[in-house]
Amino acid sequence: MEDVEVIEHFFGVYLLYCMNPKYKGRTYIGYTVNPCRRLKQHNGGIDVGGARKTNNKGPWNMILIVHGFPNSTSALRVGLLVLFEWAWQHPHISRRLRHLPQKRSQQKTFKFCLTVLTEMLKVGPWCRLPLIIRWLDYEFFKEYSTYISAPMHMPVCCGKVISQKIKKSQNNIDNETEILDDFTIFCSICGLFVEQRQLLHCIKPSCLLVAHLICLANLFCKDNMIIPIEGTCPICASNVLWGDLIRKKIGCYEDLQECTIDDNNT
Repeated sequence: MEDVEVIEHFFGVYLLYCMNPKYKGRTYIGYTVNPCRRLKQHNGGIDVGGARKTNNKGPWNMILIVHGFPNSTSALRVGLLVLFEWAWQHPHISRRLRHLPQKRSQQKTFKFCLTVLTEMLKVGPWCRLPLIIRWLDYEFFKEYSTYISAPMHMPVCCGKVISQKIKKSQNNIDNETEILDDFTIFCSICGLFVEQRQLLHCIKPSCLLVAHLICLANLFCKDNMIIPIEGTCPICASNVLWGDLIRKKIGCYEDLQECTIDDNNT
């Protein structure tokens, strides 16, 4: 837990746990693009941007965050994220969770939140998304990790995360422009010209697949899916997760960095 992942284009829905003995066990669910900053706001109060429900009840601990919502360039990502947050906050109002039993009087609120999350990951539209369930507190992970069951294409991990926009150097931009000027790229599926913003590669470095994002999505989609989960690469025949392809496209794998958490990020 001493290392932290730095991720570009971060969007996540988080679960807070109140550590104040007077209010211990209370929870709060919200969404953020910067987990470290958001936690400081909650613990700082409404004067620094915290929520009214968490004001003067801290300290709060951010225990869990769900991220990996797709499509950072359109309203789709924000829409799915806000819908996810709302349903997690209001499970007995959401029509997607009508099958969920009411919270038992003796059941701890935190455990019930984990139960709700597990059910949400099983139903649409979220069951098809390439989400990541990330525990941010190791002690809670050890005690409660078995309370969450996620689909196989959704990894469950433990470790801190920092949202950061990492800019490419001018040399890299010049090199990419030079490559685009020298080569015309055609889609391996439809055979038409592919612009850089539409280009998708296989996650295997040795694979020569180049394809329109929409062409590969249509190839992977089954049973009227809106967003694919996985599929077989038409070039190397490897089974790949759609979420891995998108993370590679937006630079997550190249831009992941490790650093030591300092006092400002704990």
